Amino acid sequence: MKKIARKARVALSEIDLIGSHGQTVHHLPVPKKSFGKLIRSGLQIGDPSTIAKLTGITTIGDFRMADMAVGGQGAPLVPYFDYVMFRSKTKNRIALNLGGIANFTALPKKCTSTDVLAFDTGPANMVIDALMMKFYGQQYDSEGQVALKGSIVPELLSDLMTMPYFAMRPPKSTGRELFGAMLLPRIGEYEGKLSREDIIATVTRWTPVSVFDQYKRFIAKGMKAEEVIVSGGGAHNKAIMGALQEYFKPAPVKRIESVGFSVDAKEAICFAILANETISEHPSNVPTVTGAKRPVVLGKICL
Repeated sequence: MKKIARKARVALSEIDLIGSHGQTVHHLPVPKKSFGKLIRSGLQIGDPSTIAKLTGITTIGDFRMADMAVGGQGAPLVPYFDYVMFRSKTKNRIALNLGGIANFTALPKKCTSTDVLAFDTGPANMVIDALMMKFYGQQYDSEGQVALKGSIVPELLSDLMTMPYFAMRPPKSTGRELFGAMLLPRIGEYEGKLSREDIIATVTRWTPVSVFDQYKRFIAKGMKAEEVIVSGGGAHNKAIMGALQEYFKPAPVKRIESVGFSVDAKEAICFAILANETISEHPSNVPTVTGAKRPVVLGKICL
């Protein structure tokens, strides 16, 4: 935080509060029986009280748990921001974020907060990144260059699309427990038959295929997309963006810069807004999205 403030030439004394999502290291949104009770749980690292003490700035964090306490999945949290910033009076919009996991928010034109539908669609970059590290020792496929050299293998793609998560109805959320490095052994069964480029190309295509599959299953009957706004690291991947445009046409698929935001900064801005809502005692979960029984103020305030 101190390095970021120095880089931005902003004194810590000028910062009112910090909104920190932390890092999700485990997410169990579906109730499981434990000690005779059904519970949901999640674990975020990046303790907000530590940040508050080290910076001297009031910090709000651990946003998921309040929603989970009233029966929600604690995710996704971005739809409140999407509703505030991207709803339109004239267009049906989808706000698609491609981080480790892909999630989207469906915003019908002239919508109210109760009209919003959003959920995690499945994989975005997490599996691609794991394969790039395994095959090439690189953290990610820059601009999708490796994927663009390979060919899509229908057998592998069909195998990946059989995962039960895709048939689950929303509200739903997921994480590395389903779409992380644990998939590498399953994909590894194809290594002897396919080139590395073909495997990367196919797993990269899995992202737009699964996004469009979830749109067709759960959104299209009630709302036809007229614009798709993409953020997150996956927006830099030309293989992903090209396929999304192919699937969603004639609706244009645009990077989030087209509406005035940095493609890499959406979540940072989102949690600044959520922190402001929390300190103002305003609810900022979306019960129609998370499945919560009621709106609640999110997060912990650490002085």
